[in-house]
Amino acid sequence: MTTERPAYDGDFGWHLGVLLSGYQSLVVTVLGDFPHGPRGYQTLAAVVRGDQPSQLALATHLGIDRTVMTYLIDDLVRAGLVERQLNPADRRQRRVVPTAEGVGAYTDLERRVREAEDTLLGTLEPAERQALRHLLRRVACDVRNIEPVTDPCEAVDATLRQSARARS
Repeated sequence: MTTERPAYDGDFGWHLGVLLSGYQSLVVTVLGDFPHGPRGYQTLAAVVRGDQPSQLALATHLGIDRTVMTYLIDDLVRAGLVERQLNPADRRQRRVVPTAEGVGAYTDLERRVREAEDTLLGTLEPAERQALRHLLRRVACDVRNIEPVTDPCEAVDATLRQSARARS
Protein backbone atom coordinates (compact mmCIF):
# COMPACT_ATOMS: atom_id res chain seq x y z
CA MET A 1 0.00 0.00 0.00
CA THR A 2 1.43 3.33 -1.05
CA THR A 3 1.01 6.38 1.11
CA GLU A 4 0.35 9.54 -0.81
CA ARG A 5 2.97 12.19 -0.16
CA PRO A 6 2.22 15.89 -0.10
CA ALA A 7 3.75 17.94 -2.90
CA TYR A 8 7.24 19.14 -2.03
CA ASP A 9 7.68 22.88 -2.52
CA GLY A 10 11.40 22.83 -1.76
CA ASP A 11 13.39 24.23 1.10
CA PHE A 12 12.10 27.60 2.30
CA GLY A 13 15.52 28.57 3.68
CA TRP A 14 17.20 27.74 0.39
CA HIS A 15 14.65 29.84 -1.51
CA LEU A 16 15.21 32.80 0.80
CA GLY A 17 18.98 32.40 0.53
CA VAL A 18 18.93 32.36 -3.26
CA LEU A 19 16.65 35.41 -3.37
CA LEU A 20 18.80 37.29 -0.85
CA SER A 21 21.96 36.47 -2.78
CA GLY A 22 20.39 37.64 -6.05
CA TYR A 23 19.04 40.77 -4.35
CA GLN A 24 22.43 41.61 -2.84
CA SER A 25 24.19 41.19 -6.20
CA LEU A 26 21.75 43.42 -8.06
CA VAL A 27 21.43 46.07 -5.37
CA VAL A 28 25.18 46.34 -4.75
CA THR A 29 25.57 47.08 -8.46
CA VAL A 30 22.80 49.71 -8.37
CA LEU A 31 24.19 51.39 -5.24
CA GLY A 32 27.73 51.60 -6.59
CA ASP A 33 29.93 53.40 -4.07
CA PHE A 34 27.06 54.45 -1.77
CA PRO A 35 28.41 54.48 1.82
CA HIS A 36 28.02 51.00 3.37
CA GLY A 37 26.08 49.67 0.37
CA PRO A 38 22.70 48.06 1.16
CA ARG A 39 23.02 48.78 4.91
CA GLY A 40 23.67 52.44 4.23
CA TYR A 41 20.75 52.58 1.80
CA GLN A 42 18.38 50.92 4.29
CA THR A 43 19.56 53.32 6.98
CA LEU A 44 18.99 56.34 4.74
CA ALA A 45 15.54 54.99 3.85
CA ALA A 46 14.61 54.71 7.55
CA VAL A 47 15.95 58.22 8.21
CA VAL A 48 14.02 59.71 5.28
CA ARG A 49 10.81 58.01 6.47
CA GLY A 50 11.48 59.48 9.92
CA ASP A 51 9.99 56.58 11.84
CA GLN A 52 12.98 56.02 14.15
CA PRO A 53 13.64 58.88 16.59
CA SER A 54 17.28 58.16 17.46
CA GLN A 55 20.46 56.47 16.32
CA LEU A 56 19.83 53.66 18.82
CA ALA A 57 16.28 53.20 17.53
CA LEU A 58 17.64 53.01 13.96
CA ALA A 59 20.18 50.37 14.99
CA THR A 60 17.51 48.31 16.78
CA HIS A 61 15.01 48.62 13.92
CA LEU A 62 17.55 47.63 11.27
CA GLY A 63 19.25 44.93 13.36
CA ILE A 64 22.64 46.67 13.18
CA ASP A 65 25.05 46.70 16.13
CA ARG A 66 24.90 50.16 17.73
CA THR A 67 28.69 50.60 17.48
CA VAL A 68 28.58 49.83 13.76
CA MET A 69 25.62 52.21 13.42
CA THR A 70 27.75 55.05 14.81
CA TYR A 71 30.32 54.60 12.04
CA LEU A 72 27.61 54.15 9.42
CA ILE A 73 25.89 57.41 10.44
CA ASP A 74 29.29 59.19 10.57
CA ASP A 75 29.90 58.16 6.96
CA LEU A 76 26.41 59.27 5.86
CA VAL A 77 27.05 62.63 7.59
CA ARG A 78 30.41 62.99 5.78
CA ALA A 79 28.63 62.24 2.49
CA GLY A 80 26.16 65.07 3.22
CA LEU A 81 23.15 62.72 3.26
CA VAL A 82 22.10 63.04 6.92
CA GLU A 83 22.87 65.17 9.93
CA ARG A 84 22.57 64.82 13.67
CA GLN A 85 20.36 67.40 15.37
CA LEU A 86 19.41 67.95 18.97
CA ASN A 87 16.06 66.42 19.79
CA PRO A 88 13.81 69.31 20.92
CA ALA A 89 11.94 66.93 23.25
CA ASP A 90 15.17 65.68 24.89
CA ARG A 91 18.33 67.73 24.44
CA ARG A 92 20.49 64.80 25.62
CA GLN A 93 19.47 62.88 22.51
CA ARG A 94 20.40 63.53 18.90
CA ARG A 95 18.01 62.76 16.07
CA VAL A 96 19.33 61.65 12.71
CA VAL A 97 17.59 63.63 9.97
CA PRO A 98 18.02 63.64 6.19
CA THR A 99 19.50 66.56 4.33
CA ALA A 100 17.94 67.80 1.10
CA GLU A 101 20.74 65.98 -0.73
CA GLY A 102 19.93 62.81 1.25
CA VAL A 103 16.24 62.97 0.29
CA GLY A 104 17.18 63.46 -3.37
CA ALA A 105 19.68 60.59 -3.29
CA TYR A 106 17.15 58.33 -1.61
CA THR A 107 14.44 59.17 -4.16
CA ASP A 108 16.76 58.27 -7.04
CA LEU A 109 18.15 55.14 -5.38
CA GLU A 110 14.71 53.91 -4.31
CA ARG A 111 13.58 53.98 -7.94
CA ARG A 112 16.71 52.16 -9.09
CA VAL A 113 16.50 49.56 -6.30
CA ARG A 114 12.83 48.93 -7.17
CA GLU A 115 13.84 48.36 -10.81
CA ALA A 116 16.50 45.87 -9.65
CA GLU A 117 13.88 44.11 -7.50
CA ASP A 118 11.57 43.91 -10.50
CA THR A 119 14.39 42.34 -12.50
CA LEU A 120 14.97 39.79 -9.74
CA LEU A 121 11.25 38.99 -9.60
CA GLY A 122 10.88 39.09 -13.38
CA THR A 123 9.27 35.65 -13.60
CA LEU A 124 6.28 37.02 -11.65
CA GLU A 125 3.48 39.16 -13.04
CA PRO A 126 3.32 42.71 -11.57
CA ALA A 127 0.34 41.76 -9.37
CA GLU A 128 2.25 38.73 -8.08
CA ARG A 129 5.28 40.91 -7.28
CA GLN A 130 3.05 43.27 -5.35
CA ALA A 131 1.44 40.36 -3.50
CA LEU A 132 4.86 38.88 -2.63
CA ARG A 133 6.13 42.25 -1.35
CA HIS A 134 2.97 42.65 0.73
CA LEU A 135 3.24 39.17 2.24
CA LEU A 136 6.96 39.55 2.99
CA ARG A 137 6.33 42.93 4.62
CA ARG A 138 3.52 41.47 6.71
CA VAL A 139 5.65 38.60 7.97
CA ALA A 140 8.72 40.79 8.57
CA CYS A 141 6.69 43.36 10.51
CA ASP A 142 5.13 40.62 12.58
CA VAL A 143 8.55 39.21 13.41
CA ARG A 144 9.85 42.67 14.38
CA ASN A 145 6.78 43.41 16.51
CA ILE A 146 7.39 40.41 18.77
CA GLU A 147 10.70 41.88 19.89
CA PRO A 148 10.58 44.12 22.95
CA VAL A 149 11.29 47.83 22.59
CA THR A 150 14.92 48.23 23.61
CA ASP A 151 15.30 51.98 23.12
CA PRO A 152 14.37 53.74 26.38
CA CYS A 153 14.28 57.10 24.60
CA GLU A 154 11.65 55.74 22.21
CA ALA A 155 9.55 54.50 25.13
CA VAL A 156 9.83 57.87 26.92
CA ASP A 157 8.96 59.79 23.73
CA ALA A 158 5.87 57.61 23.23
CA THR A 159 4.79 58.18 26.83
CA LEU A 160 5.29 61.95 26.52
CA ARG A 161 3.27 62.07 23.29
CA GLN A 162 0.50 60.08 24.93
CA SER A 163 0.49 62.43 27.96
CA ALA A 164 0.41 65.50 25.70
CA ARG A 165 -2.57 64.06 23.79
CA ALA A 166 -4.40 63.33 27.03
CA ARG A 167 -3.93 66.96 28.17
CA SER A 168 -5.22 68.34 24.86
